[in-house]
Amino acid sequence: MKRAGCLLFAALPVLATAAVYVFTVARSDDSGTERPTSVSRASGEEAKARAERAADDKAIAHLPPGLAAPAQKELAQQIVASSENSTLDWRSTYGTVEDSGDGDGYTAGIIGFCTGTHDLLVLVERYTKDHPDNGLARYLPALRTVDGTDSHEGLDPGFPAAWKAEAEVPAFREAQEEERDRVYFDPAVRLAKLDGLGTLGQFIYYDAMVHHGPDTGPNGFYGLRERALKEADTPSGGGDEKTYLDIFLDIRREAMVTKKADRDTTRIDTAQRQWLYDGNLKLATPLVWKVSGETYRVP
Repeated sequence: MKRAGCLLFAALPVLATAAVYVFTVARSDDSGTERPTSVSRASGEEAKARAERAADDKAIAHLPPGLAAPAQKELAQQIVASSENSTLDWRSTYGTVEDSGDGDGYTAGIIGFCTGTHDLLVLVERYTKDHPDNGLARYLPALRTVDGTDSHEGLDPGFPAAWKAEAEVPAFREAQEEERDRVYFDPAVRLAKLDGLGTLGQFIYYDAMVHHGPDTGPNGFYGLRERALKEADTPSGGGDEKTYLDIFLDIRREAMVTKKADRDTTRIDTAQRQWLYDGNLKLATPLVWKVSGETYRVP
């Protein structure tokens, strides 16, 4: 999995943000459902903090669950797994570990935690706090050393086998899911709701968060969103949902090919973009999509 730089924010507490974030419920759609006011003009760092603030849960509690509904969340994991691991069975990927040569070191687990991008280190640190005798704890000094690099120093040859062995432990599987939700899923869905996006838009944010990382740099998730906002308003800011998402996908795709010209962008081209053009803003099933030449179906 590709990340945009070191994910330092993943380990930091979220602080209250500036007054630009005063939140009120001020708009209603045609069905009479109130929608949140826009946070679209906030900077990337402010938007990141806003997305992660637990206080916003109360503000958006009246909204439909969207991607957070159990069936939709399961669908989201399946779609991401089709892009990341060429399978719909995301639960078969707890023990995956490899270095694909992308500059992020080892990529492992259900969401592609990376030794070079801080999130794998945070996962193991948090897991070790509750389970100090786990099989990965001895690699913590090495993980801290290689953090931010593609180095395997201190990890070879035993780390891949240790990861696979620990992935058989139910507590470590649970830890992977908790970290996925804490760092990627929950902030992406929360911010998408604040931006007035439906279930498809929430998934588009989540997939971008996974692939690009929760960074505020120009090619991290929050940076991509900030760039999109220069061209279109979010629905909660008065913009058209399809237009905004189309521009967001354009900018995301550009970031992918800029980093690597031959990057496979089918997760956008023949999946998310197709659903958008089909008008499937609720991400309703059945779904059919293609990624890397393979066709996937969810009834």
